[in-house]
Amino acid sequence: MSNADRHGLIAKVVRDSGGATVQELAELTGASEMTIRRDLDTLAAQGVLERVRGGARTLLLRGEEPPFALRAREAVDAKHRIAAAVSALVADGETVLLDSGTTCLEVARLLRERPVTVMPLSLQAIHLLAEAPGPATLVVPGGQPRVAEGALTGPLTLASLAALRFDTAVVGCCGLTAADGLTAYDLDDAAVKKAGIASARRVIAAADGSKLGRTAYAHVGPAALVHTLVTDASATADEVTALEAGGTVVRTV
Repeated sequence: MSNADRHGLIAKVVRDSGGATVQELAELTGASEMTIRRDLDTLAAQGVLERVRGGARTLLLRGEEPPFALRAREAVDAKHRIAAAVSALVADGETVLLDSGTTCLEVARLLRERPVTVMPLSLQAIHLLAEAPGPATLVVPGGQPRVAEGALTGPLTLASLAALRFDTAVVGCCGLTAADGLTAYDLDDAAVKKAGIASARRVIAAADGSKLGRTAYAHVGPAALVHTLVTDASATADEVTALEAGGTVVRTV
């Protein structure tokens, strides 16, 4: 098991169970307890978990948004496939609004190699597109980044969105159901998503299967706003069927 795979497994176990001991994690991963202690120290420094005597415990409260560093380690392969499918849906020459989040960051890696105009809504994606100039044209919005997330929010972000029109908005979400629609954990983030959707002719939602069937507390809009959902095979079949019945085209990768 590679370091990255082991770190991802440890982070998932601690999050799902609320905590774990060094001995439990060593037995689960097959690594030595000394290695596990180093892993826990590394993950704690990244804000993924809290180090406690003899092990670690989750930093998350019920209904709280997982930290960016933790989400970046989850469903990595699925996010790569989703990003590739989203990029394939974008035609050369399009203007694209790119939401914040780990899946949209993977989309940014692909779009920077395309002759498209992209306005990202996160510092991570802005830096990614700016550090390797290529055929993509970068447009930077105003706004204030959320701590530890890098997602841009606030009146300057909303003003940037109101001033422009996009061919496609690629949005992420914290939850998506046919009944409750698109939802987010943060009210400011939800406001930005609403404005982004309103400024685009087409909306593509990029979300791995864990987001389907989940509802966060900040409502963005009904599921019918999403023209196309790109997700992975872990998505609940009943939820996919319900979304398709509402008019959303679902692509599973």
